[in-house]
Amino acid sequence: SRLTPDLRLQALLIAFAFGAFLEGAAGFGAPVAIAATMLTGLGFSAFTAAAICLLANTGPVAFGSIGIPVVTLAGITGLPLDKLSGAVGSFCAPVSFILPAYLILAMWGRAGFAGVWLPCLVGGAAFASVQWSVSHYIGPQLTDILASLTAIAALVAVIRFRRKEQDTSYLHPGDITDTTTTNGYTVGQIFVAWMPYGLLVLCVLLWGYQPFQKLLNRGSILIPWPYLHNMVLRMPPLVAKAAPYPAVFNLNWFGASGTSCMTATVLSALLLRVRPMEFFRILVSVVRTLALPTVTVTSVLAMALLMNYCGATATLGLAFAATGVLFPFFSALLGWLGVFLTGSDTSANALFGSLQEVTANRLGLDAVLMAAANSAGGVMGKMISLQTIAVAAAATNMSLHDQSKLFRFTLRHSVLLAAVIGLLAVVYVYVFHVRWL
Repeated sequence: SRLTPDLRLQALLIAFAFGAFLEGAAGFGAPVAIAATMLTGLGFSAFTAAAICLLANTGPVAFGSIGIPVVTLAGITGLPLDKLSGAVGSFCAPVSFILPAYLILAMWGRAGFAGVWLPCLVGGAAFASVQWSVSHYIGPQLTDILASLTAIAALVAVIRFRRKEQDTSYLHPGDITDTTTTNGYTVGQIFVAWMPYGLLVLCVLLWGYQPFQKLLNRGSILIPWPYLHNMVLRMPPLVAKAAPYPAVFNLNWFGASGTSCMTATVLSALLLRVRPMEFFRILVSVVRTLALPTVTVTSVLAMALLMNYCGATATLGLAFAATGVLFPFFSALLGWLGVFLTGSDTSANALFGSLQEVTANRLGLDAVLMAAANSAGGVMGKMISLQTIAVAAAATNMSLHDQSKLFRFTLRHSVLLAAVIGLLAVVYVYVFHVRWL
């Protein structure tokens, strides 16, 4: 609020840029909950705050939680992680570029957009360019974090540059409930507050460095699963020729992305001088908070593996091949449906990733591109998933009437943006003839 009293710019900074940072670092509903709470604290009504955060939490979802959705997709399909990351970035970057403008137009109309078109352009361009670059040349783990930090810096710069031009009088009736004052912080306090996130970026970059990654992977344990490994045969037309289906569990304690996050956590605790008992208490609290999501995700992964090895995914994939030339469009809608049902892009990728691969191979399409369309289309279903709406409602103390109104509001935007991803898939396949393999 000290940086700008303009609610539109506050929405861009908190819901779009900072929300994307939270999505990249935490995910699983945290961006919507935290950003919506911050907006209501600044004076937004409960409905407006929730709607803004749900719309904003789209572009970064595919790379959320240190890239877990893309990593899961690569693990389920066996497709190259680097190529999947780049393909997903090619779908998400165009949407991320227009997202700030789309957000302002959806909430405040053309009159509201007219006064903030430059911050929308700068913020969208900064986020999208870094999202595309990092997803192509570094990997999925840091895509959201680096893109969001760049967007925050760009938005702060353009807001300070245009401070005298800001229209602080543009407000819709009912959007403000009260005013809020804030205390200033020293440079040292700000540095300490951001230090854990800086350590997280450094640790994830180090874990992604190939020589160091190879060193860590030496400690991984490969376990061929009894009574399943190479006991199932994959037959044509799924593959060129009959081949056994391996089932090997990779216990990679040291090389996993989660280990880099835990390392950053321990280093942050040491530098911030957190007492051991306090650290243990926080750790227990986090484990309890993530217990249910962990059970949910692992259950979905188990079901996805069961569907793969029993042939259900192959059967569904061959059935979807009947859509023919329209499959690239329906590929994105399938991911959208998966996230709507499960509330998670990770779960949707686990459920439908192999199906996308099988169908693409059957139709002679690029499997990486279709799997990426599943992930990118899925993020547009996040805003209408009942779990996400429940999180937004709880964070803003929204009434039951407004919750149903919120679902109706986000539904049309969700369908429209999912259709945009579907059209992008069609353009990539049939116009640009993009191939990742």
